[in-house]
Amino acid sequence: MIATPDRTPLPRDFFDRPVLEVAPDLLGRFLVRTTPDGPITLRLTEVEAYDGPNDPGSHAYRGRTPRNDVMFGPPGHIYVYFTYGMWHCMNLVCGPDGQACAVLLRAGEIVEGAELARKRRLSARNDKELAKGPARLATALGVDRALNGTDACASDETPLKILTGTPITSDQVLNGPRTGVAGDGGNGDIHPWRFWIANDPTVSPYRAHAPRRRSS
Repeated sequence: MIATPDRTPLPRDFFDRPVLEVAPDLLGRFLVRTTPDGPITLRLTEVEAYDGPNDPGSHAYRGRTPRNDVMFGPPGHIYVYFTYGMWHCMNLVCGPDGQACAVLLRAGEIVEGAELARKRRLSARNDKELAKGPARLATALGVDRALNGTDACASDETPLKILTGTPITSDQVLNGPRTGVAGDGGNGDIHPWRFWIANDPTVSPYRAHAPRRRSS
């Protein structure tokens, strides 16, 4: 018998922990995106941990900037960044205020509001691909920089919140190198900080970092 997912919002102290504790513990949780057209609920199936100044793969490795400022703020807030001039990606800030740790939300299963997500992800061949990858996830949920800094632990009026869902047991969690990260940050022996649910069809495929070629 499958337990009914718990709809209780996660408290701020859930996020006020080391990033390597928070990241795998987010698997199986529900992310609810409230839009003018209705809510979309996503079950998290893949995440990546980024450990601020201790992590060469982190946006905060070289210090605070206008782009990464939210990472240094209180835990439980949303950090959204724009990448490759076309995509947004969403993170959850965690750890003590000022430490700049965050968890990238890489993939998930749309469990409610799939009809709304499909309108934003017209290229998806099926519902398993709606949020299969961090840019696809943000696109399916209608997340952009306007939501950067959103408090996911605020009242019910917040456009993004995290519910308890159905946490995954440790034997269902796999981990390995982070996707598309260069240098030591992408070394799975040093930073095996991508976590995903074993055998889940919505998890994105692993890709090593490939340097971008400049056009002539």
